[in-house]
Amino acid sequence: MVEDVTDRMFENAQKMMKGKRYDLALRELKMLDDDPSENPELSYYLGICYAKIKEYNNALLYLEQAVSQHWNMLLVYQCRMILSYIYAVTGRYQLAAYELEQLLKSGYESVQTHTTYSYVLFSQDKTEEALEHLQKALTLDPDNANALNSLGYIMAESDLDIATALNCCKAALEKKPDNPAYLDSMGWALFKGGRAEEAKQYLKKALELSSGNPVVASHMKEVLYETGDI
Repeated sequence: MVEDVTDRMFENAQKMMKGKRYDLALRELKMLDDDPSENPELSYYLGICYAKIKEYNNALLYLEQAVSQHWNMLLVYQCRMILSYIYAVTGRYQLAAYELEQLLKSGYESVQTHTTYSYVLFSQDKTEEALEHLQKALTLDPDNANALNSLGYIMAESDLDIATALNCCKAALEKKPDNPAYLDSMGWALFKGGRAEEAKQYLKKALELSSGNPVVASHMKEVLYETGDI
């Protein structure tokens, strides 16, 4: 009887997660009697929920527990991917790189792995290595919008090849015209290419769609300064 109740609660939590009700799923999962340190599947779902609501310290705790128990290699790969993302966005680049290296060593080569690794490397001023990973990502999927956008942005930011940067940003934007990150990259590449007036329209839309993202705002400020609007 107790086992039936536990199974039902677990199923309810999974349904809530599919409906993106991560707060409710967490509440259900935390009511279970199981010890997460002894139940890797529970650790996995707790980690996912905490990651989705951006409580990253709790997410790291449970995802690392799941990885340490090696119970399902596909889910372990997913945990490592999420761990690398959390470490990257919180500025812990060495830890992010470690998780990504473990994925690649295990043969888990994907567009997401390479694009995330590129971000981690570029954040550490390792531009050449970052570009190499983006080329690997595009070898796997030449039309991947995220990889194209990242390649375009890095090339523009690094003043490497503005023409190619613009082509990459344009290709990404054609696939997802309302993506604020892609609009920002296009605007920034135009600015870097000496086309500040054209850049403004893209950055303005990016600002609106991203609710004033600070990176986009900083780009817009620099463009407006260049055009004499501030």
